[in-house]
Amino acid sequence: MYSNKTIILTGASEGIGRALALELATDAPNLVLAARNRERLESLATDCESLGAKCLVLPTDVTDENACRELIEKTVEAFGGLDVLINNAGGSMWSRLDQLSSTAPLAQLMQLNYLSAAWCTYYALPALKKSRGQIVAVASVAGLTGVPTRTGYCAAKHAMMGFFDSLRIELAADGVDVTIIAPDFVLSEIHQRALGSDGKALGESPLEAKSGVMTSEECAALIYKAMTGRKRLLITSFRGKLGRLLRILAPSVIDKVAAKAVADLR
Repeated sequence: MYSNKTIILTGASEGIGRALALELATDAPNLVLAARNRERLESLATDCESLGAKCLVLPTDVTDENACRELIEKTVEAFGGLDVLINNAGGSMWSRLDQLSSTAPLAQLMQLNYLSAAWCTYYALPALKKSRGQIVAVASVAGLTGVPTRTGYCAAKHAMMGFFDSLRIELAADGVDVTIIAPDFVLSEIHQRALGSDGKALGESPLEAKSGVMTSEECAALIYKAMTGRKRLLITSFRGKLGRLLRILAPSVIDKVAAKAVADLR
């Protein structure tokens, strides 16, 4: 499906990003791996190249708009164009709002989850229009409803949902498809890096490995299928799909479901 296509994947060094890179690699694409940790990216590139991909490692801090612009420019310079942009970089939080020591995490999460994706997409649009390409936005079921202890994260993922739903309409005549991914809880390093009440990374995941909690590899396989089918929206769990409906029909019920989900998984 993506043979010889040029794909940018942000947040590629771990979790869903790493698993998705390996999933895509077997198609033998030009795979541009972006994240902050060069060592992890280079290790991933070696694994992807052994599966058939041609890799370009570009260490990038996507919370810097200029870095986002340079990521796109270097990709186009290296491969002559761009076919797919996967906005996967993101971060989370595990704290009630009234327990935060400052409001800094709210801005940080908005910049990492939403603005980084908006910036990368803005600079990628000219190349994507030429290739009639594809944009993939890895959001969350938290972008569809409220989740306690995740206020800043939910806000950023709601912003992603609104941005890419709107962009899909704008790009309809240009042949650029937009696929939004809404994973439920996934076992990945994002929870270890999640911000606590003091605004610092937790260092260990509060999410326990329980049956029904998806692995990064399982999530990546679903994302790949949604990408190849150029789906509008992928919600990776039945609970997420049900929650989207209940939010309209019985909003108080979904509030209780969300609270219970967090309590059960901690």
